Amino acid sequence: MGKKLFVGNLSFDTTSADLEALFGEAGTCESAAVITDRATGRSRGFGFVEMSTSAEAQKAIADLNGRELQGRTLNVSEAHERSGGGGGDRGGPRRGGHSARRAY
Repeated sequence: MGKKLFVGNLSFDTTSADLEALFGEAGTCESAAVITDRATGRSRGFGFVEMSTSAEAQKAIADLNGRELQGRTLNVSEAHERSGGGGGDRGGPRRGGHSARRAY
């Protein structure tokens, strides 16, 4: 079990400080970050928390998953590394390469 946790279903008003205080109830919270939209700066409704030990991370999941914060029921689970490297390729046609268009 890792020490980094995913926290979903956050209120758009929840701050990183709110997360740090909440997860501090389960142990030593080393960091807490609410993820924001780059363009608008508005919360995306999820964040990440890092606990100091795996045991504290497990306790945080047990204690806080399903708990209400600012009117929202939290989803707390172990964070997993993103797969695919974040290239943004969603299977559509690529720019600048071969095109599916035919020349008539």
